[in-house]
Order: sequence, then C-alpha cells, then structure tokens
Amino acid sequence: MPRPVVKRTARAILLDGDLQSPELVLIKRTKPGRPPYWITPGGCVEPTDPTVVDALHRELSEELGGKAGNVVPAFVDTVSTALHDTVTDSGAGAGGPGVGGVGDGVMNDEVKVQHFFACRVESIDLSQRHGPEVDEPNGEYEVVRLPFTREGVTSVNVVPPSLRAYLAANIEGITALLADDLGPR
Repeated sequence: MPRPVVKRTARAILLDGDLQSPELVLIKRTKPGRPPYWITPGGCVEPTDPTVVDALHRELSEELGGKAGNVVPAFVDTVSTALHDTVTDSGAGAGGPGVGGVGDGVMNDEVKVQHFFACRVESIDLSQRHGPEVDEPNGEYEVVRLPFTREGVTSVNVVPPSLRAYLAANIEGITALLADDLGPR
C-alpha cells in the first residue's frame, strides 16, 4: 500500500556556464548552533502552484532572483518522516543535516517526495531575491558555486545524502540531460 505523501518539494540541479566545465549553483545554509550544509535551490510545492515545475520556477525566483531553462526531471528522492522530528527541506531531521529525518528511530508511514530537476541558469540577480528566506531568514542563505565535478560535489556537505551520492555518480549523465542535442524541452 502506498504511503501518504505529506510534502512535495521542487529542487534545481542548477548548472551555469559551459557544459564542458559547468558550475553547480547551491545555497550554503548556516543555522545557529549547527554546522553548515549545502542545498539545491528550491522548496515546497504550494497549493497555488499549478505544477511541480511551476513551483521550481517560483522558488528560483524567490531564492536567487533567477530563471532557469532546459528543465529536465533528473532524480526523485522519497524520505520517510519521523513521528517526533521535523524534517527540513534538506531532508535533515533534528539529528542534523543528512540524517534523513531519523530522530528517535520511531518512523511513521508518511513520506516527503523531493523532485530534482537538471536545468541551466538563464539569469540570476540576487538583488531581486524575495520570500521567507530573504524577509525572515533562519540563519544565513549564501549562494555559492562549485565546480560540477565529483571532487566539487563531495567537497561540501550536500544534503540530502542521496542527492550527493547521485550527483557524484552521475556528473556526465546530468550534463548530457542538458545537452543541445537532446531535443526540445
């Protein structure tokens, strides 16, 4: 029997620059009393979003003042939620980033589904950022760029860990998803 989906997110594996040596755009999250972690831009699919892709575009506008093109589904992560923990957009539970929502070991049968899309930067204007991350930040949201290489992806604590592993194992495949010869998207 399928588990109830209690939350859906839309996140960008956002590449900038030439596909021969692209950079990955991430957000470094620093919260008081916690070590930093890195997340892909994106967030919750809201009831007012017509589609998951529309949610992605709204989130990129809010978090980066940005627009993306060549949006291609790349990876879906399903995370069980814990009864007594709050699971953040990063997939990290109260135990810290990368724990995957596991707190006291008591799991319910609800899940969060995270949709990750490979896409290319069309524009970023940080002065146009808006929304809760800017208006009422919980810690710091620093936009960073890393080389989109195995070394670049594994040099920081990208969460969720399943995404970090997927990125490290699929650099060439993700880049191929965005190649001009893939056809219209």
